[in-house]
Amino acid sequence: MTRPAVLTGKHFMHGDHACAEGALAAGCRFFAGYPITPSTEIAEHLAARLPEVDGVFIQMEDELASMATILGASAAGARSMTATSGPGLSLMMENLGLGVMLELPTLVVDVMRGSPSTGLPTLPGQSDVMQARWGSHGDFAVIAYSPWSPQEMFDLTILSFNMADLYCVPAILLADEVVGHMVEKVTIPPEDKIDHIERKKPSKPADGSTYKSYLVEDPDLVPALPFAGEGYHIHLTGLTHDERGYPDMSAETHDHLVRRLFEKIQKNANDIIRVEGYELEGARIMVVSYGCTARSAHSAVLQARAKGIPAGLLRLVSIWPFPECIIRDLSKSIDHFIVAEMNLGQVRLEVERVVHRDVIGVHHAGGAMIPPEPILAAIEAVAK
Repeated sequence: MTRPAVLTGKHFMHGDHACAEGALAAGCRFFAGYPITPSTEIAEHLAARLPEVDGVFIQMEDELASMATILGASAAGARSMTATSGPGLSLMMENLGLGVMLELPTLVVDVMRGSPSTGLPTLPGQSDVMQARWGSHGDFAVIAYSPWSPQEMFDLTILSFNMADLYCVPAILLADEVVGHMVEKVTIPPEDKIDHIERKKPSKPADGSTYKSYLVEDPDLVPALPFAGEGYHIHLTGLTHDERGYPDMSAETHDHLVRRLFEKIQKNANDIIRVEGYELEGARIMVVSYGCTARSAHSAVLQARAKGIPAGLLRLVSIWPFPECIIRDLSKSIDHFIVAEMNLGQVRLEVERVVHRDVIGVHHAGGAMIPPEPILAAIEAVAK
């Protein structure tokens, strides 16, 4: 029996499957990818589901081709995505930069595992945070969200597609193995309750070679790039290009273009950033965390509060752009910051950069979820 694109109702759902269903609910109709643990269940699920909704699933020969293919689908107007893990994300990085330069919205789901190299394929990690931000060469900005539950695997997949389309940039869903393989309740709303942001389209009709597909006329710095095949004369290149999309090798054009690509994300950061705060009232010790580790951090903070320690939690729902203003404002009333993450301190260094003081790290290189106990111990240590 063919199922609808939006499986409205309450489900007991695997995190990777929730991501796949979120993609379908968001209107994704094209997936290209290569199997890699612990994201493979996303591809497997979409291989069965996309044909039910007249979508296309392609298993590519590798991750380089996967990233190139979803950019091509995006250029033709499709909401497209791929799913991978650390080693695959490394291979996608060159074409991720191409997507930034071409301003083609798409979604890369990275279900993080223990790394570097092949690492721990079936076990969790959170070590791809800086790779998502800096992995492709050059100055660029991306959007990255980090779910802490299967429900957010669904919700943030939809949000990622919307933000990618709104700002014409690849978005990354930085999940982790724990959340990807967790099974919890997922509530899927009716289709008419799901937000769907359309990509900006040209207001002027096609007029041959004089059309400027990369002309920016709005204060959001986002061009109204037409889809391939709609009659507009467009040119897509990874080279530095002018407003027509034609190569222009001048330093002036390059500086102007790269600044705009960067600033269209930074300027709109307040609309992109998502955080959640727990036990913030009266907090003097702030734990910053994300993904599955934030679940342990939340437990540690509640235990600290039960002992009379004024601890709070700032959960990063979005990691990039980094919530600098929020953390800077919090720092005015916080005595100690603690960052808990399954790596050796990638976000901790960002928090230190913002607050201009030492930040305590509760770190593990990966392979096992950080439990509440070491986070609570760090809270108790600074409380003394």
